[in-house]
Amino acid sequence: MNALQRWIIEFGHPPVAPLIGYPGARLTETTLRQNLSDAETQTQSILAAHKRWPADIILPMMDLSVEVGALGLSVRFPDNESPTVEEHPIRQASDLDRFRNTDILTDPRLQSFLRTLSNLSDLPDAALCAYVVGPFTLAGLLMGASEIAMATIRNRDLVHQVVAFAARVVEVYAVECIAAGADGVIILEPTATLLSPAALEEFSGRHVAGLAEQLEGISILHVCGQTTALLDAMCNTGVDGLSLDAPVNFPGIIDHVPSSVIMIGNVDPVRVMGTDDTGEVQAEVERLRAGMAGHRNFILSTGCDLPLETPPENIDTFLITARQVNHPADDDGNQHCEETT
Repeated sequence: MNALQRWIIEFGHPPVAPLIGYPGARLTETTLRQNLSDAETQTQSILAAHKRWPADIILPMMDLSVEVGALGLSVRFPDNESPTVEEHPIRQASDLDRFRNTDILTDPRLQSFLRTLSNLSDLPDAALCAYVVGPFTLAGLLMGASEIAMATIRNRDLVHQVVAFAARVVEVYAVECIAAGADGVIILEPTATLLSPAALEEFSGRHVAGLAEQLEGISILHVCGQTTALLDAMCNTGVDGLSLDAPVNFPGIIDHVPSSVIMIGNVDPVRVMGTDDTGEVQAEVERLRAGMAGHRNFILSTGCDLPLETPPENIDTFLITARQVNHPADDDGNQHCEETT
């Protein structure tokens, strides 16, 4: 039994954990830019989200630019969109030299995420997870996604060096996340969708495995897109759980996954959760629950983080349906999860 399985037993019921960080900003009427730069703002948004949508796992807002920004790269911050990295300076191994002595823990924005975790660490009846960027994805941010994908064929030694450097950076941050109060980390590795199974094991998997082994907490690997072909390679990393996106057919693959690996997902965060029809949300959650019935290595979630503009009533419907709570509609016809607690 791994750590995540013990965690699920402690819940005492099938866990439900949609990735609801960004919609919390709507509840506090703040911008994503404010939340992703200030610990107190983000804390209040996450608390507001947890009050209305009391999930079993509390998460900060997802931001792939935290570590790369802490290394000193330029990051653009729109008011209400995800940050984007504006430079990808690594073209040869010597380009890493400018970053080798950088202490990422002195970066104010990275520290704001650690303070957010600390602020949330005492909430009862829910586990707390942090997000860290995956080593191959961080390497892709340093080199550029297209460039690193090509280099896995044409300049493998460079990729190995950059990913090894990135893995050390991620480990420093992940260890601090656990020290700040997180029960575990979700390793965000979306750029791995560019890899074949063998390449994933070579350029990402062994570093993810090393990180999972080092952590004194739960490890979950999150990869976006259609990753069915990568499933064995992801399981081989030894993480406690896999968080996978909507294109993956969970009922179709669950019997091929070791029972020790917890599958987390995977209602479509845009096509379903972004719809104007709460009935479609209810139907999709019911379909997924039925397809995964009898499998204890499953946490019902969304396939990825929910966009800021996700209709709040859809998240209400997700939580209510996931927990099979029969709750009367309020005067405006909507169901609010906070009323069930």
